[in-house]
Amino acid sequence: MEKAEQKEQQRGLMKTQEGYVVSNAMNKSVIVAVSRQKKHTQYGKYVRQTKKYMAHDESNSCQTGDRVRIVETRPLSKRKRWRVQAIVEKAL
Repeated sequence: MEKAEQKEQQRGLMKTQEGYVVSNAMNKSVIVAVSRQKKHTQYGKYVRQTKKYMAHDESNSCQTGDRVRIVETRPLSKRKRWRVQAIVEKAL
C-alpha cells in the first residue's frame, strides 16, 4: 500500500482543461478547442487564444458542440495525449 501512495504523490495532479468539441469525425477520438484569455505584455489588452487538442473518447459519446473536461494522459498516438474525463454540458 505504501508504494502505491508514494507513486501517486510522485506523479502529482494531472492537468485538466475544459473546452468544446469541434470535431468527432474519427473513431474514439475528438478534437477539443480550449480557449483562454491572456494579457498582452506591451498593451495590456486581454487577447483570446484558442488551442485544439486531440483527445481519446473511448465510448464515442461526445458530439460536436459538447462542453467536455479533458485530462492529460500518456501518449496514445502521435497527436493524442489527452482523454475525455467527463461531458460537462451536452450540446442542444
